Amino acid sequence: MAPIISVRDVHRSYGRGPNRFEALKGVSFDIAEGESVAIVGKSGSGKSTLMHVLALLDAPTTGTVELEGVDTSTLKGGRLNRTRNKTFGFVFQQFFLTSSSSVLENVVLPMKIAGVPRGERRRRGLAALEQLELADKAKNKGLNLSGGQKQRTVIARALVNDPRIIFADEPTGNLDTATGAVVEDILFSLNRESGITLIVVTHDEELAARCDRRIVIRDGLIVDDETEVAA
Repeated sequence: MAPIISVRDVHRSYGRGPNRFEALKGVSFDIAEGESVAIVGKSGSGKSTLMHVLALLDAPTTGTVELEGVDTSTLKGGRLNRTRNKTFGFVFQQFFLTSSSSVLENVVLPMKIAGVPRGERRRRGLAALEQLELADKAKNKGLNLSGGQKQRTVIARALVNDPRIIFADEPTGNLDTATGAVVEDILFSLNRESGITLIVVTHDEELAARCDRRIVIRDGLIVDDETEVAA
């Protein structure tokens, strides 16, 4: 079976001339559908750049990223936005919730962008909140939530378009240990039970160890790519 994401000799540089900075220096790997992958590295290693390239939020300077066999450089404008919106869900450390909107309004935003009718948006939004045990908070404003509730709202928003891949960038970075563990459990159960491919950027070794595979990046290069062996 073809990999869901295939990365070939990807370089990403910023700036010109003497100020040019090469964030990625030629990385190649495949990710299989349903895999959970941790991208691990110190601050400035290139892990966030790599995630942005994988999630089609940024384009490689050279090299290719294929999504289910399609060279993503051929996706432009509306087609690129639709692909991103339909295929990916995003869970970032910064919650990016509109604090003055209700929890439900925050959750249905990707469907609004996708042009899903209002009734269907509401139905799917409430179902996602139910799944994350937040249905009773649907009418609450975003600013009245705890950190854990905010992150669960973000996961609900990531799920409403039924994504194939969830990108999680330091998903527990702003949470205390107990709340972080709950959020991790939710992400891994989605990976196991719904077959959603999970790509996590983290410097938390314990979180990385829960993934099927760990890709270690240092100074823009992959220095280790190992599959975790179940004990």
